[in-house]
Amino acid sequence: MTSYLLAGGGTAGHVNPLLAVADALREREPDADVLVLGTKEGLEARLVPQRGYELLIVDKVPFPRRPNAQALRFPSRLGRAVGQVRRHIREHAVDVVVGFGGYASAPAYIAARRENVPYVVHEANAKPGLANRLGAGGAAGIGVAFAGTPLKNSEVVGMPLRREIVALDRAALRAEAAEAFGLDAGRPVLLVFGGSLGAQRLNEAIAGSWGDVLAAGWQLLHITGERSELEDPEVPGYAMRRYVDRMDLAFSLADLIVSRAGSATVSEISALGIPAVYVPYAVGNGEQRLNAASAIAAGAAILLEDGTFDGDVVRREIVPLMGDRTRIDAMTAAAEQVGTRTGTENVIAMIDRALGAGR
Repeated sequence: MTSYLLAGGGTAGHVNPLLAVADALREREPDADVLVLGTKEGLEARLVPQRGYELLIVDKVPFPRRPNAQALRFPSRLGRAVGQVRRHIREHAVDVVVGFGGYASAPAYIAARRENVPYVVHEANAKPGLANRLGAGGAAGIGVAFAGTPLKNSEVVGMPLRREIVALDRAALRAEAAEAFGLDAGRPVLLVFGGSLGAQRLNEAIAGSWGDVLAAGWQLLHITGERSELEDPEVPGYAMRRYVDRMDLAFSLADLIVSRAGSATVSEISALGIPAVYVPYAVGNGEQRLNAASAIAAGAAILLEDGTFDGDVVRREIVPLMGDRTRIDAMTAAAEQVGTRTGTENVIAMIDRALGAGR
């Protein structure tokens, strides 16, 4: 029986691909020991037990960004966290460690090296996080979601995706999706969303331009986010929702998408072959712009700047695009060549190679 330790967490971007791989391993090997390493504070503390996996706890040890008291304490705190993971590895006779980034991954990589256990790294963002940059040097395999990710000796494996995305037949679900949102399955749909919390910039731009979208002959499915106070105009052809728990239906209806460019968002849209307009979130280290780069280079998407994105930009850039059927078709064809639905299988193939090399 193989014992797998999957390390990662903190955000959905780390937890969701981890769980996709965990589910596939458990399905393939029902008798395997599939364990997850995470912190008490991260999203994994809730999601991992909900999915039926044992969560092994490691201390959250943020990397210091400046010389201060926290930096002085960092070596001892990291050493303690590495010791915790080494004990987990021994107690559960772990055969391989798989890291997805986040606070849990750095001590997991160090512990695996010290215990002579092979480990695999998966990086979801085009700009790698610090934990994965540090862990890549001794990894048995390094998989990245996007081409051009600067991790030496990495291979593009794509993103492990939710099952409902991997198995989605958009054409077969279009009629059901149209009925669910009160739209016409026979007319094109612009899907706009900004993630689970929404995006105020996108919401305000659509609030100032939805009439132009409808006048162009398209319908609009606008997911504003639960915190949005945007008022629903309640007009035919415009479906506004605060939250949608069936994104598979929303994707099934979309002929063009306007969204942020988080790694999971770009990976899912690319895997489904949907043309997109990305408006990268301007706060952070610029990874959203990089996440969208391969889709843009392939002609599957265009990029618009967050700082200037408003109703006028929608009218000037997006409405003409919606009216250009030839260009939409070309973007669709390009989108179908960009993404992959086999990210989970590709990561598991890396794990299998690591296990083979370590035995």
